[in-house]
Order: sequence, then structure tokens, then C-alpha cells
Amino acid sequence: MTDPPTLYLDAALRPHRSMSCKGLWTVLAVMGAYNALVALFMWSIGAFPVPIFLGIDVLGVAIAFRVSSRRAARGERVLVTHDEVKVLKETGIASLLLWRSPTAFTRVEVDASDDGASSLRVRLSGRSLAIGGMLGPMERAGLAERLQSAIAAALAERHG
Repeated sequence: MTDPPTLYLDAALRPHRSMSCKGLWTVLAVMGAYNALVALFMWSIGAFPVPIFLGIDVLGVAIAFRVSSRRAARGERVLVTHDEVKVLKETGIASLLLWRSPTAFTRVEVDASDDGASSLRVRLSGRSLAIGGMLGPMERAGLAERLQSAIAAALAERHG
């Protein structure tokens, strides 16, 4: 039985989400409690339709946070072995292969623009794929360095 190839890089790239699950429940609880108090007041003064809209408001915010948390599970995974470089798109349920190329011929390019933004690409012959779009410029530059180092280490093992 053969051993699995050595991974020189296994980078999971995910969009940044600033709110934890506990924070989400806290926001929803405070909003729900506030809207319940306002709904009771409105009901007491005879504004009967207002509590319905306040309930719809809380439901809409809960749905928006749910959609946001599902999108947080999406991302990319970059794998470098001595044989190949792979980029997978992860949806939280499945992984889709976006890129596969031989490690020896894969190039990493960082294109910087005048406004400080940059794009990171893996390139092979005439093909290329932009990766790390959800990362900031500094994180993208760090990923480029890690990716180039991993490819160099894989080539050193292969030819050393």
C-alpha cells in the first residue's frame, strides 16, 4: 500500500466573518426582546398591524444572518504536493476541482495595481486561475509567498 503524497501546502481560504455564533444569538435575542416590547406597546395603544411587521422584521434579520453564515462555509482550498497543485472550491457540502497542474510547471503571479489592490493567480501555459479573492491584499501577498515556498520545496524534494 502506498503512502499518500506529502502535502507542502494545504491552505483553506475562507471569507472573514466578524460575528461568532454566540454573538449572532445575542443580537437576535436583543432585537427580539426590543421588538417584543415595542409590539406590546403598539398593541396596547391599538396599532394592531405594527406587531406583525415587527415580527417580520426579526424574521428577515434572522434569515439574512442564516444566509451569511452559510456563505461563510464557502471558500477555496489550495493543495501542493510534489506532483501537482490543486485548487478546490468548497461549498460546505462538496468540493469542486477548479484547477490541477503539475507542480514543476505551475507559476504564481501577483499583479499589483496603482490603488494598492492585487490579484493572485496560478498559471500554466496559457491558462490561469485567480485565487484568494476573498482575502485582503496583505493576506493575498502572504498566501503568494507560502504558495511559492511550497512549490519550491516540492520541486526540491522531487529533484533532490
